[in-house]
Amino acid sequence: MTTDCTTGRHEVHDVYADQCPCRFVLELLANKWAALAIGAMEDGPQRFGALQRRLQGISPKVLTRTLRRLEDHGFVDRTIYPAVPLHVEYGLTDLGRSVAEPLGHVRSWVEDHIDDIRSLQGA
Repeated sequence: MTTDCTTGRHEVHDVYADQCPCRFVLELLANKWAALAIGAMEDGPQRFGALQRRLQGISPKVLTRTLRRLEDHGFVDRTIYPAVPLHVEYGLTDLGRSVAEPLGHVRSWVEDHIDDIRSLQGA
């Protein structure tokens, strides 16, 4: 059965369909930095510097791009507080919080199984 997902204007989406817009969201959320950034904000809004320290190894450019993509697609809110210097915080929206739990399960699964995976690579 094929599904025409080119318009996105139907009741049932099929992430396996070539043109389904779901694929873009899957790609966005499957990105390691997006999954880690969402996890880092689960306990509440974070400043850019705090996120960068938490996400060891991410460059400022990649963090900026990741946060913008998540904000553009409704997973993250950016709040600017008028102060000198400017105080900016990034926090999860309701949509972001709704995906945080399933992504948390994926992160936990990876931590629980990394030794098995690494031992199989050497087999």
